[in-house]
Amino acid sequence: MKNLAPEIFRQRLLIEGYYSTEMTRASLGTFMTGLAEHLGLRAYGAPAIFSPAGQGKAQNQGFDAFLPLVDSGISAYVWTGQKFVSVLVYTCKQFDEATAIEFTRRGLGIAGEIASASI
Repeated sequence: MKNLAPEIFRQRLLIEGYYSTEMTRASLGTFMTGLAEHLGLRAYGAPAIFSPAGQGKAQNQGFDAFLPLVDSGISAYVWTGQKFVSVLVYTCKQFDEATAIEFTRRGLGIAGEIASASI
């Protein structure tokens, strides 16, 4: 992918896997704020967490969430039926990707395969 703005530092990491923890608004919010703190990233607001509450397809029910960071944000997309999660850390501050992956694995109880990609 061509870097259209080389003067702007950006680090993006996508992490996906099947989780085993109980997923609620509260637990998702706790995970997101914990991930930011663990990576040394500063949030300037609480996580905004939304749920379609029965709208749309049954297999797509779950949560969409965003945590605003001083240096960008963390997004999470959760499918509660399939117990699948997709987390995107997008920041203008460098962070350790292995630390982010391991925190996500432990924090969400991902025992099996985990997929990650630097974007």
